[in-house]
Formats: sequence, structure tokens, C-alpha cells
Amino acid sequence: MSRGVEALLDLEALRHNLGVARRMAPAAELMAVVKAEAYGHGLERVAMELAGRVELFGVASLEDAKRLRAAGLRERIVLLSGVQDEADAERAQALAAEQVVHDASQLSWFRRARGPRLPVWLKIDTGMNRLGFRPESVEEAWDVLRRSPAVSEIVWMTHLASSDLVEDPSTPRQLSRFAASIGERSGVRSVANSAAVLAWPETRSGIVRVGGMLYGLVVVPGRCGADYGLRPVMTLRARLIARRLARRGERVGYGGHFLCPEDMPLGIAAVGYGDGYPRHLPSGAPVLVGDRLCALAGRVSMDLIAIDLRAAPEARVGETVTLWGPALPAERVAEAAGTIAYELTCGITRRVRFVAERASPAAERRHVPA
Repeated sequence: MSRGVEALLDLEALRHNLGVARRMAPAAELMAVVKAEAYGHGLERVAMELAGRVELFGVASLEDAKRLRAAGLRERIVLLSGVQDEADAERAQALAAEQVVHDASQLSWFRRARGPRLPVWLKIDTGMNRLGFRPESVEEAWDVLRRSPAVSEIVWMTHLASSDLVEDPSTPRQLSRFAASIGERSGVRSVANSAAVLAWPETRSGIVRVGGMLYGLVVVPGRCGADYGLRPVMTLRARLIARRLARRGERVGYGGHFLCPEDMPLGIAAVGYGDGYPRHLPSGAPVLVGDRLCALAGRVSMDLIAIDLRAAPEARVGETVTLWGPALPAERVAEAAGTIAYELTCGITRRVRFVAERASPAAERRHVPA
């Protein structure tokens, strides 16, 4: 028998969010970032829904590129972290998967490689100190790539470290370094991630890389996707499987971290960290029971959570419990967990049943503000 934990995927919302990105960056080509199983939503499911609607797809691994080609995807695929050895470079070429080149160790293959010719992405580290050539090393890398018979064009790329912070001065500094590093050289540029598309209009050109916003998620502190006209694609829900009355002074869950302040009803829902619901969520974290906003009571265990039902005293066994979704933004749950919404959706485990829907029920669209 199924445990009843479901991740409902609203594919209409996915297409809606793509439309928001198109309207915000009308002059740009769009890359749908589908790494990490499309942020937990399912790689092939999301990619095939967006096929023919975006120009490129971004993945983190060669295996993801192989899966997308096997599924019939014909659009451009970009390996966002590049490849780690020459054998993988050849496999990428066979899949027509474009490489991001970010380190001098990757250049040797391009010195010897032959066709077919593909675009290559030259990544510049403008301040994030993660991947990319420092500005003083760009000239040498560019010269190797432009001479390679395996390269049809060079796409210039960087990654913004703080684009979710709309007044952070580091983003203008990164943009300035990026422009200075390229100078008068020609080529398409790719700067914007989802946060930059939302907050930095000057980055909405060339190729924009949209990930989180496709799924209706944002990482701007104190905001949620609905604030930008986005709709969450995923709803995680379970059901109450038990109800009990706890007495004043009794403790709840492992370690007894929740102390009942009064006689109170508790609901037990069949969901836990074994499903990807974060164990480190504290008591008081928001949970919807039916359409009532309730609170977590005690530690999240592997298979179960306890819920303070004082806000929904009429709730009964079988009642729907929404962990996040349109009516309870994942950003709000993530804030309670001290993380970001991306981590929540990426963490859903294999034992959760995924159900793809073309539209959300109207009642699901009520929104509890973040």
C-alpha cells in the first residue's frame, strides 16, 4: 500500500513561469536549467514539456545529457560544469553537448580535437571564486579556443554571486569585470541566472539561464515566487493517519523537544525526512491541514511528523496535509528550515509518488504570504 506522500506537478504552472521569463527577457534566448533532476521535478518530464519552447537546456552532468538525447531532445544542451577528462570531452562531442570551459586543464583537448564543430562556453570568474578563468587568464584561453577546429563559436559566460540581493554592490562590480575581460571581442554573452532576470534588467540579454524561476521558486530573502507572478510547480502533500489528545506538560517526538503548553490535539502525518521533508525544521514551522495553517510539533522523524492541530481542531484522519505548494510557499518553509526552496524540492526522495497535472485546482492557489 502506498504511504500516500505525493509530489503534484502542475505543468501548466511550468509553462506559465516560462512565459514570465520570456516577458522579462524578450530579447534573450532562454536556457532551461534542468540539473539535479530539474530541481527535483524530474529531468525528462520537465525537459520534454519545455522542448520546442526554449532554445537551450543546461545540465550538470554528461549522464543527464545522454538521458535527454535518449528521450529525443534535439535542442542545444550545455554541460554547465564542463567535463573532467578527455574521454568525457569526446563523449560530449558525440552527444552534441556543449562544454563550459572554466579551467586551464580543459584546454589541452581543444588543442588536439577535430570536428564536429560546436559552440564552447568560456567562463570568466568575475568574483564568485568558484569556476572560471580569472580576468588575467582569459586571453590565453580565448586564443586556444578560437583556434580549435572543434569550436564553432565562443559564448562568454560568468556567474553572479549575489544577484538575489538587489542592492548588493558586488553585482555591478562583477558586470564591470565581465565586460572589461571580454573587451572588444565578439560573441554571445550569458550572465543572468533566475535571480538576475528578476532583479537586474541589464543582464536580460544574450542567453539567460533560468532555473529556479521555471519551477516558481525564488531565493530573494523574504520573498516568494508569487511576488513576481510565478506559480509553484510542485505541491508536496501527505495525509493525517492518526489524531490524539496530548495533555498539558507532555512532550512530543524524539528528544521531547516540544512541550505541550495546554491540553491540545495533535495530528500525525505520514511524511518525514525519508521523503525529503527536512529533519532540521523546528517546531512552529508552517504546515497546512486542509486549508488551515497549523504548525509542526516536535522533531521530524523518518516517516512521520506531529502537527499542532489547535488551529484546525476539526481535522480528522485522512485530511490532506500540504507541506508546501501554492497555498504554502516553499520559500516560507525553507526560511523556517534555514535554507532555500531549491534545496527542498531537490531533496524529494524516490519513495514519493510524482503525479503530473496540467492545472492546479483553484483551491490550491490560495496563498499564505511568505
